Amino acid sequence: MSNSKHVVFVYGTLLQGEPNHGRLADATFLGAATTRAEFVMVDCGPYPALVPTDAGGVRVVGEVFAVDDRGLDRLDELEDAPRLYQRVATEFVWSDADGGGTGWVYVQPAVAGRTTIPSGDWRRR
Repeated sequence: MSNSKHVVFVYGTLLQGEPNHGRLADATFLGAATTRAEFVMVDCGPYPALVPTDAGGVRVVGEVFAVDDRGLDRLDELEDAPRLYQRVATEFVWSDADGGGTGWVYVQPAVAGRTTIPSGDWRRR
């Protein structure tokens, strides 16, 4: 098995200080970032979900981590991917520097009847 590094953008319960952050104990924190305005964030009660959109999206506030293959597998398990969440590539912009990058993010393509979080910031909901 390879030990590749994968960049992952997190935006909810995996953020530092949130209940599932311990799942990233072996990950390397790369920095704070925001996505491009291509998602709607919805409140699913104890956690948020991102829904891809072609119009009316927000820049989602989050953090970027590097994980190895096992770390990515653990995140897929937590997010019940691909059954509940789907892992897709997204572009992000660093919050404290120029430029950005590409990484994985977990989305739910069809979440009906949920309240949106217009700020795109789980902590400020």
